[in-house]
Amino acid sequence: MTTSVPTRPDDAAPTSADVVAEAARRRTFAVISHPDAGKSTLTEALALHARVIGQAGAVHGKAGRRGTVSDWMDMEKARGISITSAALQFSYRDTVVNLLDTPGHADFSEDTYRVLTAVDAAVMLIDAAKGLEAQTMKLFAVCRHRGIPVVTVVNKWDRPGKDALALMDEVAERTGLTPTPLTWPVGIAGDFRGVLDRRDGSYRRYTRTAGGATVAPEEVLPAPTAAAREPDAWPQAVEEVDLLAATAGEHDQDLFLSGVTTPVLFASAVSNFGVGALLDVLVDLAPAPAGRPDTDGVLRPVDAPFSAFVFKVQSGMDAAHRDRLAYIRICSGVFERGMVVTHGSTGRPFATKYAQHVFGRERESIDVAYPGDVVGLVNASALHVGDTLYAQEPVTFPPLTTFAPEHFAVVRSLETAKHKQFRRGIEQLESEGVVQVLRSDRRGEQAPVFAVVGPMQFEVATHRMEHEFHAPVQLEPLPYTLAMRTDEASAPRITATSGTEVMQRSDGELLALFTTKWVMGIVRNGKPDLTLEPLVAAQLA
Repeated sequence: MTTSVPTRPDDAAPTSADVVAEAARRRTFAVISHPDAGKSTLTEALALHARVIGQAGAVHGKAGRRGTVSDWMDMEKARGISITSAALQFSYRDTVVNLLDTPGHADFSEDTYRVLTAVDAAVMLIDAAKGLEAQTMKLFAVCRHRGIPVVTVVNKWDRPGKDALALMDEVAERTGLTPTPLTWPVGIAGDFRGVLDRRDGSYRRYTRTAGGATVAPEEVLPAPTAAAREPDAWPQAVEEVDLLAATAGEHDQDLFLSGVTTPVLFASAVSNFGVGALLDVLVDLAPAPAGRPDTDGVLRPVDAPFSAFVFKVQSGMDAAHRDRLAYIRICSGVFERGMVVTHGSTGRPFATKYAQHVFGRERESIDVAYPGDVVGLVNASALHVGDTLYAQEPVTFPPLTTFAPEHFAVVRSLETAKHKQFRRGIEQLESEGVVQVLRSDRRGEQAPVFAVVGPMQFEVATHRMEHEFHAPVQLEPLPYTLAMRTDEASAPRITATSGTEVMQRSDGELLALFTTKWVMGIVRNGKPDLTLEPLVAAQLA
């Protein structure tokens, strides 16, 4: 689902100045939140305000109201959660917005982590009644680790919730960021009338629409009129804003970009209140794409020759074609459909014949793209998550790290005659990063092990094995709860202790599995010279 994004008006080859100018117009961001905070609803509300769609859906909509476009898998529709990631591009004002929708459920943290490597900013969505929840904090830690500036949105202000000032204290205490509200609610949580715009002191009053399916009309009133219209709620909002002035202060762009402050907005995504203000803030304040460091830490500027990296691979999105889609984030130069680039990990040429913008199951071909844009390459069977693509000047971007798995299960085919389908399905799920697949001589090729962050990944994997690859499987849970990186020299000494096993991942890494931290402690204390290293992303959990 896209709108036409204006590119160069002529057929001349883009110059370095053109690339810099186009990159400066891009805003690429993701929304992070705990499940049920309203992330997918906000995604569609943003699309609605940008006139990309004519009517917004809701994950838990009323009868007759369609589900969100971004949630396309059968399991997503049935459960009302986002499992996969979607990318939406649209024009707003004179800016090209790239919005990456991500899973909110904790079991799919790894997919969200990979998406966060492809964005320049994040919107942290908070439920007004629940405040900062566990998954939000985990994803915020990833943003902080990567230096991604964060805009905070307090959602669901149209429902009963916490006190606004108390929420600001919570944000400050738990994230370490200083909240600098740009808007302040007029009316307590559950009685959302509009917001006081701190930038000019005006009152932005909202009017509900039927089911929140269309853009909510907004009326901008000066302070005297607001005081007359809202004799109770307006003075309270003004008083609270005066209190904020003594602590939070005004927005400072340098402090925001350096991760010291977070601008705050109050909204109701389901009612489309405050969504237009968020779009304006992203355009005005979020950073444009900048040079990206390679594996040696050297920045590759946006006007260098084309380069990109693969941050997600997804198959099964189009049952009629059984295609495989690789999402790439363009880091430098110009992408032109049909260009032949170099696949960094193999050194082989790669033709980009089929390139598309993708949002859920809806697609649109793309001819040209610039730094910050996300492009889906169709039938890119040679590409894997973390791969680099480049033209002319070689470059390798840092590999994407993986979360440490905490749940393990042996997977076996229920129909021995479907060995080829079984093997093909396992290889596909592994290449997409849906699950990590571990193998060992002890268990054999017919009994690989699924290793996942959360148990719902098992459900997705088994559902896709049966319905997409027609190879139903059964899982046999294993008792392990912890994985550490090890080496060949250490492996036999680790497995000498009960409650352990060493298996190999597809990337060649050896992982030592332990039933408990206590068992791992016994192994480590008894043999301190062993190689036992935590998986990098596990340190963020």
